Amino acid sequence: MIALIVISFFVAAFSVQVFMRRARRHARLYGADMPQRFHKGHVPRLGGAGILLGMGAAWLAAGITGTDPFNVSWPVTTSMLTLVCILPAVLGGIVEDVTQRVKVRYRLGLTIGSALLVCWLLGLGVARTGFETVDGWLAMVPYATVLFAALAIGGLPHAFNIIDGYNGLAGTVAVLVCLAISHVALQVGDRQLAAMVICLVGATFGFLVWNYPRGKIFAGDGGAYVWGMVIAVACVTLVQRHRVVSPWFPMLLLIYPVWETLFSIYRKLARGQSPGTADALHFHQLIFRRIVRVAFADDEARQLLARNNRTSPYLWMFAALSVVPAVLFWNNTIVLMFFCLLFVTTYVGAYLMIVRFKVPRWLRP
Repeated sequence: MIALIVISFFVAAFSVQVFMRRARRHARLYGADMPQRFHKGHVPRLGGAGILLGMGAAWLAAGITGTDPFNVSWPVTTSMLTLVCILPAVLGGIVEDVTQRVKVRYRLGLTIGSALLVCWLLGLGVARTGFETVDGWLAMVPYATVLFAALAIGGLPHAFNIIDGYNGLAGTVAVLVCLAISHVALQVGDRQLAAMVICLVGATFGFLVWNYPRGKIFAGDGGAYVWGMVIAVACVTLVQRHRVVSPWFPMLLLIYPVWETLFSIYRKLARGQSPGTADALHFHQLIFRRIVRVAFADDEARQLLARNNRTSPYLWMFAALSVVPAVLFWNNTIVLMFFCLLFVTTYVGAYLMIVRFKVPRWLRP
């Protein structure tokens, strides 16, 4: 599988460099007054297109050869069918990155539509939740399993889009999650599924070469949608194929972006705002403002870049609080549920602590 990482890495790195050099004009369309903007200058947002190309090239290579040199048993028809299914959502995100004119409800419709398509064509569904009553009801209503899976697959891209706020943040979280999925997939002997996410890891590294720490290009909505769609499909497939894997493994693995999204919706509704309204009160934005100190630099652009880069490691460690126990206890539902509750409690406590300016001194560099 190392060869697949190499293929996806180099194709993605080259593609991202091309987009970085050729797509600066559209970067000027991104308003300087946007609340989620924490950089100076005009930076292209087409990193997601490069990630898609790198991952797609590796998927094609994994299945196109008849001798299966990568030992993943992944037919090219299946890999390309998966790619075609997620394309509508990803292309919708890329169009938004270029034009800034695709409304949230349209992008949500595209991700849900792509999710329904992939569930229908690949036969995916969520039939296990860890609760016997709910599982029994899902067994009696097969279409509910497909709808449940479509909501999960269609919603995760937007969760990744929310946490994609600083250089290297969402990309590194995606890498950690994919490595965890590949580890469990190999534990249960599913090399095909492991190869699927390993290709995404290589493509993401190819993007991160240009994104962190220099911030030359951003993943944009397209990149968040690639990460969200592929990871969600992999998680649903893993739980469906292997009953030994707890359905709460992907829940704990992805609890950071999922809970960030749910908490953001609650927070906005409590303030009388639409959940689709952009603001600057996400957890990573509070860390940027109230924990990361002002960096000394010779101009404002360098100062923002330095603070931007110093924010992401806080969130990498925070995400690791869920990824590590998920990998250790991937087949133990009760323990996974406990860690999900512990993470939610920790998140809310940390959020309130930062809002109330009660950050411990040891957290301030």
